[in-house]
This record gives sequence, C-alpha cells and structure tokens, in this order.
Amino acid sequence: MKCPYCGYEESKVIDSRPTDEGERIRRRRECLKCGKRFTTYEVIENVPLIVVKKDRSREAFDRGKLMRGLLRACEKRPVTLEQVEHMVDEIESQLQNSLEREVTSTKIGEYAMEKLKTVDEVAYVRFASVYRQFRDINTFMDELNKLLKDR
Repeated sequence: MKCPYCGYEESKVIDSRPTDEGERIRRRRECLKCGKRFTTYEVIENVPLIVVKKDRSREAFDRGKLMRGLLRACEKRPVTLEQVEHMVDEIESQLQNSLEREVTSTKIGEYAMEKLKTVDEVAYVRFASVYRQFRDINTFMDELNKLLKDR
C-alpha cells in the first residue's frame, strides 16, 4: 500500500476491523519509511456475471429471473420458498466461484435442473419441458424415461 505522505510502497497494518455494515474492512497502517499513519478500506470487488443467451446476445446475470423460473416450475408443489432461495443461492455461488465471467444460459439451465431433480421430480420435468423446448410427447416421454432410469 502506497503511503499518501511520502509515496513509499511498504507499510504495516496496525489495526484491522470491519466497518458497521460489515461490507468493508478498515485498516490502520503505518508507513515503514516515514512512520506516518493512514487509514485504508478494503472491499470485495464484485465482477458482474454476463449471461450469453442462445441467440448469442449478452445480458447481466439476473438472480430474480432465475428465481421466477424456479418458482414457476415449483408452483402447486410441496417446495418451500426457502428451498427455492437455497437453490438460487447455490447456483449463483457456483457461477460466482467459477473463473468464468461469461456463462451460457444453457449452463445455468443445467445447474437449475440438477437442483430441481433432487428437490422435486415434477418441478424438474416442468422446468425441463420449457428449458429444453419439448416439441412433442415423444421428447417429453424420453425425459421421463431418463428420470425413471436414473432412480
């Protein structure tokens, strides 16, 4: 950390504590050359996640959009709002922890189907029918057969 008084690039941390909001860390530092003290704030850099859609257009990741899709699939099913929120948290965390800053909508859909399959099979089939754009009853039956086979 560069000293604001003399420009020297070495300093030591004297005190470190979170701010009131817990979003930043306040650090009290001392320059190793001139001995003057100064305060710095450390924050997490949130790099936006970009979704590449099937038509190759790009848009920022929208947690609400994922939540709405999962809620629609879970309508009138014994799935709680907390379970849906937990699925969205896990998917978002999985995406943020990957080294990729651009992710395809296909990958997000696959993650969502993985989560739904473990929570509710009917919600999984509903989501898959929209996501995979089932054209006829045969593709629908193929998906059901795969589900039964995986059991």
